[in-house]
Amino acid sequence: MADDLVTATLGDDERLGPTGDVYPNVTLGAGTVIEPGARVGVPPRGARPGEHVTVIGPDSHIRSGTVIYAGAILGANVQTGHNAMIREDNVIGDRCSIGTGAVLEPGNRIGDDTRIHSQCFLEHVTLGNRVFLGPGVVFTDDPHPMCPRFRECVLGATVEDDVSIGGNATILPGVRIGRGSLIGAGSVVTRDVAPDVVVAGSPARVVRQIEDLTCHAGLYERPYVWRLPREAE
Repeated sequence: MADDLVTATLGDDERLGPTGDVYPNVTLGAGTVIEPGARVGVPPRGARPGEHVTVIGPDSHIRSGTVIYAGAILGANVQTGHNAMIREDNVIGDRCSIGTGAVLEPGNRIGDDTRIHSQCFLEHVTLGNRVFLGPGVVFTDDPHPMCPRFRECVLGATVEDDVSIGGNATILPGVRIGRGSLIGAGSVVTRDVAPDVVVAGSPARVVRQIEDLTCHAGLYERPYVWRLPREAE
């Protein structure tokens, strides 16, 4: 394998030491750090080293133990925790965070300023901008146990902008979660969720509107007032 590796370019900052394993056909933006023990551009099953383009934008930080497969595209200022795995055919926007032990299987599309916390699992999922996933959130994409033609009916979920999902929630295949909604911790989301609502439970049901929430610390009139007005975006 050593003959298949290349040297990564870290820009002007070399204080963090040598890089991890970087395969051919990987583009690293200026200032990006690949920590020792990380692997970037790993060829997926059946592919040759360097067959697929892998891109990590500038000023990103890939921590030790992270594995990024060839064919992944990461934007600027992306951070990974230790031992995160990002498979091929993932597109991740700018200023995103992928937590320790998170698993991104193929087919995900992640918007800007989105945080995926530790131990999350995603496959064929679309996340909008400014989405927050608490620890251990799981997205499923198989509507039934595997059959010989399962790839023909795989259904990933869609999560619109400014959605927050509490820890250990499970999102079932094909669900769409509307913009600005809040999913309570431990919920099992089995059907579409309207925008600007709070859902909780198993199965998850609407328990209130976002506009009815209050800031328990009294620091804001209500949660999320700091978000930009939608008409100004």
